[in-house]
Amino acid sequence: MSERSDSEETAVADPPAPTPAYAPVERASVRDLLQQPRVRRLGTRAVVALVAAVVVGFLAADWRVGVTAGIVAAIGEAVYRARSHSSVPAWRRASAAERRTEAQLRSLQRNGYRTLHARAIPDSEAQIDHLVVGPTGVYAVDSEKWDRRLPVRVQSGKKLFHGPFDMKPRLTEAKWEATRAGELISARYGREITVVPSLAVYGPPVPWKIMTIRGVDVYQGDRARKWITKRERALTQEEIDRIYEIAAEVLPPRYGEG
Repeated sequence: MSERSDSEETAVADPPAPTPAYAPVERASVRDLLQQPRVRRLGTRAVVALVAAVVVGFLAADWRVGVTAGIVAAIGEAVYRARSHSSVPAWRRASAAERRTEAQLRSLQRNGYRTLHARAIPDSEAQIDHLVVGPTGVYAVDSEKWDRRLPVRVQSGKKLFHGPFDMKPRLTEAKWEATRAGELISARYGREITVVPSLAVYGPPVPWKIMTIRGVDVYQGDRARKWITKRERALTQEEIDRIYEIAAEVLPPRYGEG
C-alpha cells in the first residue's frame, strides 16, 4: 500500500449545517383558501341563499319572508348537491343503464327469479352487470349506454355496428363472460349449466326485437324483462336457489358488496 506524499492535501468535509429547531410555518393565502372545494361549495350555497332572500324579500315586500326563502334555498342546494355528488367513487357506482335494467329485474322477484348485480369474473377485469337465475334459466345481462346519435345496425347477420364502430369486441367479451360464469357454476353444481349472454342497449333505437349476433342476444334495454320471461320453464325452485347460492360464491361482487 503506497504512502501519501507530503504534498497531498487531506480533504476535510465541512461540518453539517445545524438542523433548525422548528420548520417554518407556511401561511395560507386568501386565494388558496377560496380555492378549497369545501369553501367553494359553501360560497355557492351562500350566493344561492342571498339571491333567493333578496328576490323573494323584494317581491313580498317583507324581509322576514326573504330570509325564510334564503334558508329554504340553501337547504335545497345542499340536498341537491348531496344527491348528485356521492362520496362513493364513480367506478363503484352503477351506471344509469345498469340502474334501469335493475329496476326491470326487481319486478321479477315475485315470479321466482333471483338476481346478482355487478359480479366479477375471477382472475379477470370482466364483469357481468346482472346475473339472473329463474324458472326459464340462467342469464347474463350487460347494460350498455350508447350514443343515441349513432345508429345500431347489423351486417350479414353477423356483424354489429354502432355508427362506424364494429362492436365485435364487446360481443366477444359478453359471450366469454357468460361462458366462464357457466363453467364456474357447473363445476360446483355437478352438472352443466348454460348462462345465456345478452346486451341490453340504451340510447339509440334498436331496429329489431331480439337478435342473436355471434352467440349474444342483442335488444333494446327496456326489453330485458321480456327477454328473460318469454321462454319455457327449465328450472325448479330448488334448482334456482342452489344455482343462485353457487353463483354468489363463485362470482364475487365487483365492488365488495353483497
